Amino acid sequence: MSAPFSETVPFGIYIHWPFCLSKCPYCDFNSHVANSVDHARWRKALRAELAAGAARHPGRVVGSVFFGGGTPSLMDPETAGALIADIKTYWKVTDDLEITLEANPGTVEIDRFSAFAANGINRVSIGIQALNDRDLKFLGRVHSAKEALRALDVATTVFDRFSFDLIYARPEHDPKAWRKELREGLDIANGHISLYQLTIEPGTQFYTLHQRGELVVPDEDLATELYEITQEETEAAGYRCYEVSNHAKPGQESRHNLVYWRYGDYLGIGPGAHGREAVIQPDGSTVPMAVRRHRAPEIWMDRVEKHGHGTQEETVLDADERLLEMVMMGLRLNETIPVSRFERIIGKAPRDVLDSERLETLIVSGDLVCDSAGLRATQQGRNRLNGVLGYLFDHSA
Repeated sequence: MSAPFSETVPFGIYIHWPFCLSKCPYCDFNSHVANSVDHARWRKALRAELAAGAARHPGRVVGSVFFGGGTPSLMDPETAGALIADIKTYWKVTDDLEITLEANPGTVEIDRFSAFAANGINRVSIGIQALNDRDLKFLGRVHSAKEALRALDVATTVFDRFSFDLIYARPEHDPKAWRKELREGLDIANGHISLYQLTIEPGTQFYTLHQRGELVVPDEDLATELYEITQEETEAAGYRCYEVSNHAKPGQESRHNLVYWRYGDYLGIGPGAHGREAVIQPDGSTVPMAVRRHRAPEIWMDRVEKHGHGTQEETVLDADERLLEMVMMGLRLNETIPVSRFERIIGKAPRDVLDSERLETLIVSGDLVCDSAGLRATQQGRNRLNGVLGYLFDHSA
């Protein structure tokens, strides 16, 4: 068991809506295409699982709520409103509570922006992915570039804060074209933009095509050039790369995602949702738990209606697991993992828990810095973070 519970980081709530209009060929998220959805039934089930989670976490202060998916902009806005009202009933919330909704730029979703705002959503994250119709078609998106621009235009009038995603390193992606497209996106952006390099994930349609040789992604040299263009243009526009794929002007960072990256506690509800929960014990101590809900919507729904929650697995995280997760998430940020976080999560300073020889090798190579403030990755280290983490933690390497 860890030390007695102390509220030091705002609590996060993640709510998963699993349904989409179509499955994108690059997507490995828990999303499902459904012909129809019983919204009243889903609202009741999500509220029930939220209530079960609230019973496990009294006294927390909620700083962020994130509706993810799937495509949560397809849910009834009243469902979001009911869940937000429940959250404010169960817990205290911060004055700057961030409530984000992931949205696609289809006409149906855009027309609901005002209704979502009226029900408490104060930030949207829009899955644009590309600003030209050819690449949108390749990426399996059902919206056009014109609809994407309209969605961003509507978002500026409805929400004080919004973000959107673009994917680069597409097949035969021309660097000049990417620079032009990125500049167009930055001209529209309102403080935050997420820029992801296309990755080929197992279980996706793109993975099958890639295995057959029918989909060829940029080689390392071209991918590096596209990445460098991304950094140049965002920096020139005043957007700091505060996380590997996320760029923001000061104060516009995603507060909810910072809960993950700073290894705070969060409750996940809905099919396939994950959580990191410090569960309070009768003596006031806490047990750090990894919680996972049933992934299949129909199984999750059945369990919630029978038991009040759709939990599939709860695992107590030992010190080594907490250390790995904390460092893996924290090094993604352009900031230091402070010594105080190591002491809060592990009970020791970084040099007392990390392999000293491997740590020193990574410091000498210019990938990591470990000083009195804590541990951080350099720009070089973040560029090859998977290799850095693999070396630091895999003792067979």
